[in-house]
Amino acid sequence: MQGGDTMALLNSLWPFFLMGGIFYFMLWKPQKKEQQKRQDLLNSLKEGDEIITIGGIYGKITAISEKRVKVEVAEGVVIEMARNAVSGFQNPAKNS
Repeated sequence: MQGGDTMALLNSLWPFFLMGGIFYFMLWKPQKKEQQKRQDLLNSLKEGDEIITIGGIYGKITAISEKRVKVEVAEGVVIEMARNAVSGFQNPAKNS
């Protein structure tokens, strides 16, 4: 391969490297950051936390295990759901 051929090859490939960099910084990195934030939320759950589920149900955690939580949604009404079904805290400032 000649020196000119190498430069021509590099000149034709640099847009792909640029697009790869843009893809990483605009899509991959923010997605990883959100995924870590969600994992931190799920790991921080404890009994007594007031939560919102992905289905929009508000309640208080009464019991928690590795994969499931029991949530009291009304007085005497407890439902069991997957831990991943928790969307967030009702009052994030209180639970931070």
